[in-house]
Amino acid sequence: MLCGPWRSCRRPPEESPVPARDAAPLELPPASPESGARRPGLRALKKMGLTEDEDVRAMLRGSRLRKIRSRTWHQERLYRLQEDGLSVWFQRRIPRAPSKHIFFVQHIEAVREGHQSEGLRRFGAAFAPARCLTIAFKGRRKNLDLAAPTAEEAQRWVRGLAKLRARLDAMSQRERLDHWIHCYLHRADSNQDSKMSFKEIKSLLRMVNVDMNDMYAYRLFKECDHSNNERLEGAEIEEFLRRLLARPELEELFHSYSGEDRVLSAPELLEFLQDQGEEGATLARAQQLIQTYELNETAKQHELMTLDGFMMYLLSPEGAALDTAHMCVFQNMHQPLTHYFISSSHNTYLTDSQIGGPSSTEAYVRAFAQGCRCVELDCWEGPGGEPVVYHGHTLTSKILFRDVVQAVRDHAFTLSPYPVILSLENHCGLEQQAAMARHLRTILGDMLVTEALDPQNPEELPSPEQLKGRVLVKGKKLPAVRAEDGRVLSDREEEDEEEEEEEEEAEVAEQRRRAKQISPELSALAVYCCATRLRTLCPGPGPPQSCRVSSLSERKAKKLIREAGNSFVRHNTRQLTRVYPLGLRMNSANYSPQEMWNAGCQLVALNFQTPGYEMDLNTGRFVINGQCGYVLKPACLLQPDSTFDPECPGPPRTTLTVQVLTAQQLPKLNAEKPNSIVDPLVRVEIHGVPADCARRETSYVLNNGFNPRWGQTLQFQLRAPELALVRFVVEDYDATSPNDFVGQFTLPLSSLKQGYRHIHLLSKDGASLSPATLFIHIRTQGS
Repeated sequence: MLCGPWRSCRRPPEESPVPARDAAPLELPPASPESGARRPGLRALKKMGLTEDEDVRAMLRGSRLRKIRSRTWHQERLYRLQEDGLSVWFQRRIPRAPSKHIFFVQHIEAVREGHQSEGLRRFGAAFAPARCLTIAFKGRRKNLDLAAPTAEEAQRWVRGLAKLRARLDAMSQRERLDHWIHCYLHRADSNQDSKMSFKEIKSLLRMVNVDMNDMYAYRLFKECDHSNNERLEGAEIEEFLRRLLARPELEELFHSYSGEDRVLSAPELLEFLQDQGEEGATLARAQQLIQTYELNETAKQHELMTLDGFMMYLLSPEGAALDTAHMCVFQNMHQPLTHYFISSSHNTYLTDSQIGGPSSTEAYVRAFAQGCRCVELDCWEGPGGEPVVYHGHTLTSKILFRDVVQAVRDHAFTLSPYPVILSLENHCGLEQQAAMARHLRTILGDMLVTEALDPQNPEELPSPEQLKGRVLVKGKKLPAVRAEDGRVLSDREEEDEEEEEEEEEAEVAEQRRRAKQISPELSALAVYCCATRLRTLCPGPGPPQSCRVSSLSERKAKKLIREAGNSFVRHNTRQLTRVYPLGLRMNSANYSPQEMWNAGCQLVALNFQTPGYEMDLNTGRFVINGQCGYVLKPACLLQPDSTFDPECPGPPRTTLTVQVLTAQQLPKLNAEKPNSIVDPLVRVEIHGVPADCARRETSYVLNNGFNPRWGQTLQFQLRAPELALVRFVVEDYDATSPNDFVGQFTLPLSSLKQGYRHIHLLSKDGASLSPATLFIHIRTQGS
């Protein structure tokens, strides 16, 4: 049940020296719509400035497009943009709940023209490329491959979706909130008369995830019903929504700095910024924020900020918990590859389980769209001399090796310009290995690294900056060194030449056996990532051989961390280490990557197709530095003589204090059940070295996902703050079963800004849950 402060949150105009905003924050439906362009739902599109766009208008009318799923399954379906401008309704052969008949624009990852998906390349030959388009979604949802009746109609959808996505990305948090409430108003107005009865108001409240006491709800309804006709319309709906959307905690914060005049001057805003701990807080900066976020033109002219402008600022990216300076590439990208955490995928070709799931080139495209920079190819003998990629000795489907390489060429550098590593698990004979090398060279061309960048120092690893736009192959390397008697020696044998002759002979025999299995053509492509077994953590004599890469199972890596933590850290300052999930994880489950990052492992490979806290941590680790897939390791993991041991990190050095204040517009978990309202709680988790790992949570708030309040403080002591990730989780409390996940956001502690901040929540699949936010206060103190 919601509490009474709503009634006193409306500010009388005479209390402020600044005139009211020129336009109401929420544009209201017209009393009597006269044409389609004036229907209530279209007012939301009007706010986006797209009602007159011809492509969008055509999408509103709808199109009969053919959905393509196989060579014989081409079903015509009606697709129509909804009046909210945020969702597309489509016809289904089997009727389902209404919410199952739509997809949301914000969940679209990309829209591709022509035969630019695996499905259309395989099954779309009957349709001209100009008539085809693919809608690729974030998360695990399958692509939507479509063919339009004409090329022009296909182009209308391609252009229209691009405009909607661009406008959505450009919307401020307040605009998203306005748009969001408009959509619910339209849905709750059951007879579409632009008036709201008390029954419709109750329906609206349930839709926005709040179960308000009937007596209080009716009293609020009557306070806004100035016409006393049991209907809210026009300004009455506006007043009700203003009370509904009020943020008492923000008003209180605002008034503590603004004083009696209820506006912030630039010096008062500067005081707030300084208390926040904002870097670069100057009077000029405060003036700039007023010009950027203040909505009232008169206030702007007088360099004043109203409550609305203050709210706009705090809801913007600059008011978010993630430091905006870290959202672009801000780290030094000129250091060797060993100095970076590199976003890495395991069995990248899989879209589901390790046993019988489908393999797809689309899985590579999705991994690249998530910032992945190291992908895996399990290569096996295929028919017709063409190697295939699949999970060997299982029922997973097979895809051609050359098709994967084409996907790499077309999509590897869409999000990030920094190098991509192809981790080859090679099970092919010499002939098909040569075919693999040929495909890599011909398809990738100049993208492929085929020789050392610096011939004078071939063993010296280059930097991500030097390797921009390039593809590296990780694979086995044929030995190139010969002993005096002409025997082929591996690098490992050179190090051990002083060992006993019997052991040496056995090693040579083993090396010769392996050499027969490696084709010279493929071996030549392993320039900077030469796959090798990890035999010892101690460096051998001679110059460091940083081009070696060892692959370890999660079990082996954990054992090394427990038993030789500091030695493993030092090893990872010299060479790349790749860690992969145990083969026993048949359902493609993941391990926690944090343990491996603690020891400086660079290539911590996860099943990208499996959502969960492990992938949340991966996303959180790489959300910074422009999401380019490379993050510079902390200093304690870079020095060859480092004394750092993740198992013994030393005494606490930092105290993190999180005050969980409120949440806003949390999503309903069951849209088909109007009375299903969440009982939210917030959990803050620290993922770092074992001594730092902790979780604290608030109590739950009963029946309120719209604007729950907590005001609870959670505190953590940290020994290695430079490695810590902070995960904010919202769950729906359940006394009899596990809590349901609502949303989360994860980021490095080093990128967490102090002061009053909003957390913009993400779904399980990493999609935005806008306008859902947490409002918190952050404080960090060094010891």
